[in-house]
Amino acid sequence: MASSTDTGQLLPAAVRQSNFEQAVAYSLHLWPALTLAVQNNWGGPDSADKRDWFAGAIVDLFPEFSDAPQTKPIEEPDMEDVETVLLQVMIDEFEVNVDDDSGTEVAGNIIRARAECAIGQFDEVNRLSQRFQNLKGKKVDQMFTKAEDAHQDTDWESDDDDDDDDDDASDVDMDDAPAPPSAPKEKPAPEIDEDGFTKVTHKKK
Repeated sequence: MASSTDTGQLLPAAVRQSNFEQAVAYSLHLWPALTLAVQNNWGGPDSADKRDWFAGAIVDLFPEFSDAPQTKPIEEPDMEDVETVLLQVMIDEFEVNVDDDSGTEVAGNIIRARAECAIGQFDEVNRLSQRFQNLKGKKVDQMFTKAEDAHQDTDWESDDDDDDDDDDASDVDMDDAPAPPSAPKEKPAPEIDEDGFTKVTHKKK
């Protein structure tokens, strides 16, 4: 874990926090593995909502920026911590094993944006925004195939599923992706069954 410094008082904390959340959302929208998973509903019919939750979960790894003076160092996750969470969520929520270095790149984008937002600079946020705008119109399945290959090795999807739906989803262009939202902070509350066990949510039947 890396320690944050007592910086970032040039702009209100709310402004810096908002820009950081936007940077996280852009980073996830720019991740080809995640975009392909969302387009193909590998996380279930609410895959797009899961991506929004995903952004909120990453934001929540970090303490919120504050306008109050810091009296002691605040522990924050480093790039390795963030990458670990990114890859684990992809497996747990989207059943995708990302076996290239794209998780490292996404984590690096988030850490750089965090460091800049802490001191009221938003160059990385603007760079991510521009990359997202430039990406519109490009098909994700032309840029990334490993997640799809890993997905095909799993047996959660039966042969009886509608192949036409998959074909249509894989042809969705990036310009159909929603504008990166401010990251939500909460995941739906877990359900408890009659035996008192927590039900696993978002699993495909």
